[in-house]
Amino acid sequence: MEEQVNIEKQEKILLGSLDLFMKYGIRSVTMDDIARELGVSKKTLYHYFANKADLLAKILELHEKESLHCFRDNLNSELNAIDELLEISRKIGDDLKKYNPSALFDLQKYYPEIIKPVFERRKNAVLQFTNENLKRGIQQGLYRQDLDTVIISQLYVKKLEGIHEFMFANEDNYSYDKIFNVMFDNHIRGIANVQGMEYYEQQKNNSLNNNL
Repeated sequence: MEEQVNIEKQEKILLGSLDLFMKYGIRSVTMDDIARELGVSKKTLYHYFANKADLLAKILELHEKESLHCFRDNLNSELNAIDELLEISRKIGDDLKKYNPSALFDLQKYYPEIIKPVFERRKNAVLQFTNENLKRGIQQGLYRQDLDTVIISQLYVKKLEGIHEFMFANEDNYSYDKIFNVMFDNHIRGIANVQGMEYYEQQKNNSLNNNL
């Protein structure tokens, strides 16, 4: 029972620390700040985490586990390829939307040894999912038969990764959801066959009607 309580306490500190990092940036938040803001002693904080780098590594580890669960849930679902791709892409998009650009910059500049392997594993997971999704869509008669699944998977991952860069480089202040929807629509129209497009347009219309 005591071990379970410790795990819950650790996770509570992880989630609270994540909120602080996302709000203020990683470099500006110290271990003293975290202890004070979360109402825990420094002794307790250092009982769970050796230092700030260890804390960051465990935050990313927790986040990575949640992302992998997301992939597994959708890969084991009964959704067809188009619905599956839309569901997982939305989850990835919602995930990316939460990232504070300042926090990402700090991670990449000051903790590259922590963030690089995490990003690489995440990228590989998305690549594998997208590749499998393309193959399923072809088998289900929703995607074109002549698709190069490897190249298209890599291009799609690049598009997902580039949404933030597009947002901050563009002066028109498009919302994240707007950019994501245009990107996803463009992707589907490039891979779907006639039957797939009919289904996709039907789903779009149903979604619009449900929002009225």
